[in-house]
Amino acid sequence: MEAKPYSTPMIPNVHLTKDDGDPFDNPERHKRLVGKLNYLTVTRPDIAYAVSIVSQFMSAPTVKHWAALEQILCYLKRAPGLGILYTNHRHAQIECFTDADWAGSKADRRSTTGFCVFVGGNLVS
Repeated sequence: MEAKPYSTPMIPNVHLTKDDGDPFDNPERHKRLVGKLNYLTVTRPDIAYAVSIVSQFMSAPTVKHWAALEQILCYLKRAPGLGILYTNHRHAQIECFTDADWAGSKADRRSTTGFCVFVGGNLVS
């Protein structure tokens, strides 16, 4: 079975770093797009990790960082309707899940953590 192009928000095993080539010619455009994508992660948690990675390079984006943003946009275009839908599950139970990647960043060996909070079976954070 052939993989569909842009089946994930980021290309697997591509590691972005601070000095990834030529500077992007319009850093303000880069910042605006990252900000919009950050806002979108509220209802599209499937892009949250990819957006968090590209947002680390907002002070000095490169052409490669912009290409990663384009990858996220192509993924969104090919995956409409995957946003969060809140439904009544007839309970108000609160569930929390966390995970950590200790020293997993290739650039600075920092840790990455994540969490999910569900209220009544609906993802809220």
